Amino acid sequence: MKLTLIRGLPGSGKTTLAKTYDAQHFEADMYFVNDHGDYCYDPSLIEQAHLWCQKQVKQALAKGEDVVVANTFVRHWEMKTYKTLAQQFNADLEIIVCNGKYQNIHGVSDAVIAKMRARWQD
Repeated sequence: MKLTLIRGLPGSGKTTLAKTYDAQHFEADMYFVNDHGDYCYDPSLIEQAHLWCQKQVKQALAKGEDVVVANTFVRHWEMKTYKTLAQQFNADLEIIVCNGKYQNIHGVSDAVIAKMRARWQD
């Protein structure tokens, strides 16, 4: 069983790469997709979105499924829960950094991406 974390700035290709895996795929952004498939981001719900994502990953790992998570993971601490889950379920952990230059699908502004880039931890 494997847990793959894909990290990178908006527009770096995280989602595109995650979709190539034969694994359960989760992202915090999925929390903001409504029943009609529309992306309705609400920054006040970001903590709930990440908790939702972590819960989905835990449930999939508990079933013995391979999982891929594509989130920005700008700071190392943002991956801590997933690292703990990998240990808890004895899953191999792989961390991949995406550096592509694509149009970000969620309309994140250049100013916000620049701030994220400044906070990025290798």
